[in-house]
Amino acid sequence: MDCAATLTRAALRLKASTDVPRLEAELLLAHVLGLSRAELYAHPERPLPPHQLHSYRSLVARRARGEPLPHLTGHIEFYGLDFAVDSRVLIPRPETETLVDLALPLVSCVRPGPGKDRRLLIADVGTGSGCIAIALAVHAPQSFVYALDISPEALAVARANAKRHRVADRITFLQSDLLTSLPEPVDLVVSNPPYIADDEWSVLPREVREYEPRLALHGGFDGKDVMRRLLRQTPAHLRPGGALLLEIGATQGAAVTSLARQVFPTADVTLHADLAGRDRVLCIKTDGQLDVGPAVLASATRQREQ
Repeated sequence: MDCAATLTRAALRLKASTDVPRLEAELLLAHVLGLSRAELYAHPERPLPPHQLHSYRSLVARRARGEPLPHLTGHIEFYGLDFAVDSRVLIPRPETETLVDLALPLVSCVRPGPGKDRRLLIADVGTGSGCIAIALAVHAPQSFVYALDISPEALAVARANAKRHRVADRITFLQSDLLTSLPEPVDLVVSNPPYIADDEWSVLPREVREYEPRLALHGGFDGKDVMRRLLRQTPAHLRPGGALLLEIGATQGAAVTSLARQVFPTADVTLHADLAGRDRVLCIKTDGQLDVGPAVLASATRQREQ
């Protein structure tokens, strides 16, 4: 059977599992053959050897049962970088790129603390695949990052990704319950914590609920248990003038802002939307000199898209 006929059959089988069945069928076939999608189109008459056809049909069947596409291909792009992912870590989402968009201009405004070590220090809490920590290390070479996660399995994935992008020498990976194992105060804390509430869990897509780690998703009864703990811990772990960037659920803006102002009564607390216009990142600046307003965010976003 040639590629064109195989793709047509696969797309039909995936129709009930995804909004883009043809695209996913092509991505899976390109993965099996070790080709780009453009190369698939260049030779649609290419015959599939039996062993590759068997491998492809197996992947299509797994996708039809709900297994996430990045688990089947083993990787996903985040902030222009390719990350290895599997069932040990949360799959990076495009909306989380908003957090990196905000962090990079903020990092450029922070002056490293006094003393012998003048590095700009960042803590990524709940690092998972390492996508945030690694994107910041790649794009902010003046920084040093502590990547923290309670899961040793997730840390193994993150370490491999850091080596892949050649920033392992500027990231220290620590098994930690939030900030408890952080060895020193930092200039910036960033986190994409679990924030799915109990009443949201049952309506999550099957591919999320059944295949991604619950530990990285479930945030307690109202989705804010982990955020409350992180907010309470953060003041003791920030250098003077430091900041916190926290990804939140789209409906949690008002509630999390209120929590933040209780812990940081004199800080500048602002909400920032993702590219879809939904509340996505809470920014807490303990020093009003740092500018991560709309103009700076728009500039960072434009640079990423270029």
